[in-house]
Amino acid sequence: MARKEFVVEEVQKLMDKIENVRNVAIVAHVDHGKTTLTDSLVARAGLISKELAGQQRVMDYDEQEAARGITIKSANISLGFNYEGKDYLINLIDTPGHVDFGFHVVRAMRAVDGVCLVVDAVEGVMPQTETNLRQALKERAQPVLFINKIDRLINELKFDATQMQQRFVKIITQVNKIIETNAPPEVKDAWLVKVDKGNVAFGTAYNKWAVSYSSMKKFNIGFKDIYDRCAAGEHAWLVEHSPLDEVLLEMIIKHLPNPATAQPYRIPVLWKHGDLTTEEGKSMLACNSGGKPIGVCFGVAYDEHAGEVAVVRMFSGSVEKGTSLYVSTKKQFARVQQVGIYMGPDRVGANKVIAGNIGAFVGLKDVYVGETISADPMEPFEQIKHYSEPVITKSLEVKEQKDLPKLIDALRAISKEDPTIKISLNQDTGEHLVSGNGELHLEIIEYKIQIEKKIPIITSAPIVVYREALLGKSGVVEGKSPNKHNRLKISVEPLEPELVKAIEDGVIKEGRPKGREVWEKLIELGMERDEARSIYDIHNASVFINGTKGIQNLNEVEELLIQGFEEALDQGPLAKEKMSGVKVTLIDATLHEDNIHRGPAQMIPGTKRPIYAAMLMAGVTLLEPKQKVLINTLQEYAGAVINMTNGRRGLLVGMEQEGENAAITTQLPVAEMFGFANELRGATQGRAIWYQEYAGYHPMPKELVAKVVKIIRERKGEKPDPPTPEFFME
Repeated sequence: MARKEFVVEEVQKLMDKIENVRNVAIVAHVDHGKTTLTDSLVARAGLISKELAGQQRVMDYDEQEAARGITIKSANISLGFNYEGKDYLINLIDTPGHVDFGFHVVRAMRAVDGVCLVVDAVEGVMPQTETNLRQALKERAQPVLFINKIDRLINELKFDATQMQQRFVKIITQVNKIIETNAPPEVKDAWLVKVDKGNVAFGTAYNKWAVSYSSMKKFNIGFKDIYDRCAAGEHAWLVEHSPLDEVLLEMIIKHLPNPATAQPYRIPVLWKHGDLTTEEGKSMLACNSGGKPIGVCFGVAYDEHAGEVAVVRMFSGSVEKGTSLYVSTKKQFARVQQVGIYMGPDRVGANKVIAGNIGAFVGLKDVYVGETISADPMEPFEQIKHYSEPVITKSLEVKEQKDLPKLIDALRAISKEDPTIKISLNQDTGEHLVSGNGELHLEIIEYKIQIEKKIPIITSAPIVVYREALLGKSGVVEGKSPNKHNRLKISVEPLEPELVKAIEDGVIKEGRPKGREVWEKLIELGMERDEARSIYDIHNASVFINGTKGIQNLNEVEELLIQGFEEALDQGPLAKEKMSGVKVTLIDATLHEDNIHRGPAQMIPGTKRPIYAAMLMAGVTLLEPKQKVLINTLQEYAGAVINMTNGRRGLLVGMEQEGENAAITTQLPVAEMFGFANELRGATQGRAIWYQEYAGYHPMPKELVAKVVKIIRERKGEKPDPPTPEFFME
């Protein structure tokens, strides 16, 4: 029997022993050694040779991952182990470290109960280390720490044993600071990482050895032995006396929870709006494999033979071929045609997947990441929220018109696999606009379409995605429908920052407010009771309030008013960019008594036009996306780097010096990031490493707004100058 099928048989048996199951993600900043670390566990399970572990990078099976030497998407593998006479099942997810692919990390956190945080000993805690750990804690996944590449401290930085230990203490302190700030209060102390607890390990994944407090006692090795052997390059001795797979396995099994332990504190957070006293709630809290099947889809893959594959973490019940499951957003049932588990690149058939485990299901068509699947209709899980926004857009066109249906199918498939991609159609030009988190993100999408899907396309240069925002408050503006038979009085003002944040964080859901709980939350955040109870709609972190009293026939046009409000927010008056953080209030309305005169063609423009006029009266500006950029270079080049970033409208956030090295943190507009890498190489003679992370939207300098608005409008085929309020009040 083939090795993988044999492993699947083992895995199938181990699923039932829920106390011996661990769902774990390996997370880190880019190039800190996650995939290399994962290799040692894959080798321990017998799927690759131990000699190739650390070099094969078996979880980077995608062509682009192999070519670029980075992880682009999360990869799942289920591995069976025997440890100290007991059989264990570890469902492992290797995640990307590059900021452009952060969503893969976010969604992996929904599936796992623990994370192994990998930190490069030389680089320390980097932006993505912090972001990924924060996300893990938000989803209630418990961390353990692996400090990697410790041989670099000796070979490159020439540290002695004392300096080496000081570096470890610094990294552990930084990690614990993040845990103290973000972990749930009741488990904060238990989740802190400490050497003497045994939930911290040090080593070098590439050389396949590691040590922890318990392994040093077990194998009778002192810190001096480690330092001396590592300095002498005697890695084989260290592998023999303290192998990485043994140390890592012990840390995961002893210091990370099984699903039955984790679900009682995870479910109240992941299923925030659900009733824990119901049959479904009790079953999930108990991780009951005999209950009704309930799970969340955290990944969508495509198989050219089977079609769409939903990768699901089961919280209750079991699923086998033929199980009927309710797909929450589609509001309909679908029958599972195939059940399997992922072994890196391969999906291998299985009989069933039970609560507390991760499986792959075929047959749930049109399923999305974050989708709730269950035996019966139920309250869905919390949305999987990503911390960054699409900030760069490219337009795509097919070279030959016959390929257009193939392109549409490919884009639909890609947007399901990666929900951070935003795809829209420019109705005027027929181009598809694809927005992503960065240049690399869009490059990978182009590669998938052109090479993997074999669709010849033409792409534009990247375009920055801006936003529009209000500067102040308008008076009351009266607008008319095109037939002049309906009049609406509207005012706009900026929405309170606390409310904007609550909507963006998912504390308050977008859409039509449902139930008393939403009103109470809004009132708690500072909104007046009457306003909170009169909200028509929440969209783009903005609210539409019905401030009228006793208007006849208003309920009949309510849906059209909401549609007009949403269209106005999706394309602002200044440059047709998305607008957010606005409070729109309908003050009064005069409607024609005959409904034929107040249809969509009248009421939608009749709503949008006074909203636009009021916005322009209040004042509208542009917000631009920014990146926080961390640059590590030699001190002698620090001045040149600061001058270069200042020339690109950079804002210096901080600078740290250690020995000959300087770490410069700056905030740069995305519009100024094009060509950045080449200029940085020139300024530092190639002796700089840099990282970036999303830093949100910020107001653009006043002197640049008019120029950028003109460029955007011309690109969109609009008149160069933005309209005046009077234009919308005619």
